[in-house]
Amino acid sequence: MSKFSVGDIAPNFSIKVSEDTTINLESLKGKYVVLYFYPKDNTPGCTIEARDFNSLKKDFSALGAEIIGVSKDPLASHEKFRKNHDLQFHLGTDTNGDLCEKFSVWVEKSMFGKKYMGIERATFLIDPEGKFAYIWPSVSALGHAKDVLKKLKEIK
Repeated sequence: MSKFSVGDIAPNFSIKVSEDTTINLESLKGKYVVLYFYPKDNTPGCTIEARDFNSLKKDFSALGAEIIGVSKDPLASHEKFRKNHDLQFHLGTDTNGDLCEKFSVWVEKSMFGKKYMGIERATFLIDPEGKFAYIWPSVSALGHAKDVLKKLKEIK
């Protein structure tokens, strides 16, 4: 899936996280960034993953890491998702799919024999210099946040 390898420089990105806030990788230099892609707000797997990252937010913050979840859902959907689950990290909207394409997570999927395009659940850990510290392609939502935290602790 990923066209990137650990040690590669992560592509700069700019993503809208609220009506008046846009985050870009350049502004996060000096921090670890957990950039995770998920298919859709308020669906079972995506909710599990988001709540797990949220429950570990203080641990990630203590290690100097910023969490950003990304899907193609619009900002209004993200805001509802954040409020429903009291999420304390940013959710970026990629409605046009540019960031999904840039990170190679917009892929052909299959369900019940029907093929369609969608976001493959994946996570990229970016180090303070803007390089990939670790990449998780095709992840399972359950327990993933703990795996990311464990790897971050190993790396630090």
